[in-house]
Amino acid sequence: MAKKSKLTQVAVRIGSAVGRADRKAHQVAKAGVLAKKELQGISKQVDALKRQLLKTTKRLKNALS
Repeated sequence: MAKKSKLTQVAVRIGSAVGRADRKAHQVAKAGVLAKKELQGISKQVDALKRQLLKTTKRLKNALS
């Protein structure tokens, strides 16, 4: 059985490193998409709370007048 050349060994190591980097990049991108969705949900909740606060403030002002 023939030995692998140094060039082949280096190519395998480079390919492995590229594969690991690519996998990590996909994981980061996936996490970014998930974070964006969560942020949008939180933003909607904040908007709803703002509207509720405005309504409550109006009612309170009317009650005190």
